[in-house]
Amino acid sequence: MASSHDADATGITRRKSLAAIAGAGALGLAGCTQSSDGGDGSDGGDELSGPINIAGSSTVFPLMSAIMEDFAEEHPGVDPDISSTGSGGGFSNFFCTGDTDFNNASRPIQPAEEELCAENGVEYIELIAATDALTVVVNPDADWIDSLTTEELAQIWKSDPAQTWDEVRDEFPNEEINRFGAADTSGTYDYFIEAILGEEGHTSDYQATEQDNSIANGVAGDEYAIGYFGFAYYFQNPDQLKALGIDDGDGPVEPSLETASSGEYTPLSRPLFTYPSIESLGEEHIAEFARYFVEQTTNEDLVAGDVGYVPATEETQEEQMEKLEDAIERAQG
Repeated sequence: MASSHDADATGITRRKSLAAIAGAGALGLAGCTQSSDGGDGSDGGDELSGPINIAGSSTVFPLMSAIMEDFAEEHPGVDPDISSTGSGGGFSNFFCTGDTDFNNASRPIQPAEEELCAENGVEYIELIAATDALTVVVNPDADWIDSLTTEELAQIWKSDPAQTWDEVRDEFPNEEINRFGAADTSGTYDYFIEAILGEEGHTSDYQATEQDNSIANGVAGDEYAIGYFGFAYYFQNPDQLKALGIDDGDGPVEPSLETASSGEYTPLSRPLFTYPSIESLGEEHIAEFARYFVEQTTNEDLVAGDVGYVPATEETQEEQMEKLEDAIERAQG
């Protein structure tokens, strides 16, 4: 696996490689860290080794993958396995059953998941990874739409939704709305209900998936489609998709790193998280990766430039590192 510097030299940028990773929905880096001189990429003094298993949010997946790629290049003895299962799918099926070391999430852990973790003796901490602008996209040929109000967005996605575009707004075409969105195991799905739909609930009349690249592909191939996902997936596909401005009462605001950071993009700006297991932090290679992850959350080139999220502030990073060090001390005695 080439480093980001090697990738630039060959014309394949980190940004493009992340788009490919996003489509695959899984990342395994074992054996990908061999150096060009035939060595193992180690400086000879690195003794970190062992598996790191991570599941959870498809939204956090590109960020976690980028950070892990750099960490694995520095520590070739580490064997990472990252899966995009959705926030809820990761908590319920892997993390809270004690089968993964981290769970990525695009919303906070929920009470039922907390109970499941408690039942299985899984203790954890919550770490802030970045800020996302949850993005609503249409086909670039849809020149008849540039924005939606939150009420119109709810009309499209509620449990009893509009069936044709002109039901949403009179001047829209009399064409069937084709929806592509997050599966109900996704934190993005949960957040979209919380921010937009409320008690009206989410329609089942849509193409549901845990793979955000599938949403991007579906919308890119259909002039009358609409979808939603984390900003990073629009960031990776700006020519294939059209992001809509969202009007929360003060006029349309387009999703961007700037509007998410300023708080102007409401109500779809949201924090992203990862949850390390305290027991797993007892293993030195996992503790070191957790430290590295928190260190990288303020890396603007990586978080904003390569992936497409708003980096954490220095203050937030310091708070997260203090929380992490307390947990590592507890885990390692």
